[in-house]
Amino acid sequence: MDTRVLHQQSGVLSTNKLIRNTYMLLSMTLVFSAIMAAVSIAVGTGFGLALVLNIAAIVMLWFVLPRVANSSMALPVTFGITGMLGFGLGPLLTHYLALPNGGQLVMMAMGGTGGIFLGLSGYALTSRKDFSFIGGFLMAGMMVAMLAGIGAMLFSIPALALGVSAMVVLLMSGLILWQTSLMVNGGETNYVMATVNLYLSILNLFTSLLHLLGVLGDD
Repeated sequence: MDTRVLHQQSGVLSTNKLIRNTYMLLSMTLVFSAIMAAVSIAVGTGFGLALVLNIAAIVMLWFVLPRVANSSMALPVTFGITGMLGFGLGPLLTHYLALPNGGQLVMMAMGGTGGIFLGLSGYALTSRKDFSFIGGFLMAGMMVAMLAGIGAMLFSIPALALGVSAMVVLLMSGLILWQTSLMVNGGETNYVMATVNLYLSILNLFTSLLHLLGVLGDD
């Protein structure tokens, strides 16, 4: 058999394994985060502790995970990061669940997040299009959204905060396409890093949708 054919077959098998492992680990981390969020709600976690846990998760994400991504410590660190982020969601979910229609808002945000993720990720997987060209635009957009979000908090501008949430929904949708495309086209070869990147996109998409639905519902 032609060596080029063998090489192509090997590449396809490697890509399929990467995708399978990524979505399996992503499912596990999402379930684990949901459990940690439920625990956080049950024990009445405050926003102060949630902020500390989120900062700790970011530190691990930036400085620890890249160093251990190819070692046996990758999975414990991944669950540590996603577990802390899930636990940190507790106060936000408690706030929304206390509203008259809070349960409905949370379920709508979860359903919307799931639908957007499955639709966009499924499209990137089946079409196998290369969306690497939008990477620079997405990074620039994230910088703008972050600065605008800081401005909305410092100056208490609700309209700006709403605009930031809408912008983040669009950016996270683009990131899901981009990140899935990287797996399909060989731009990402580590399933742990791919999992965490998709997890963060899903988390930010969910919280932004929840904010938008809350505002639209006059909450």
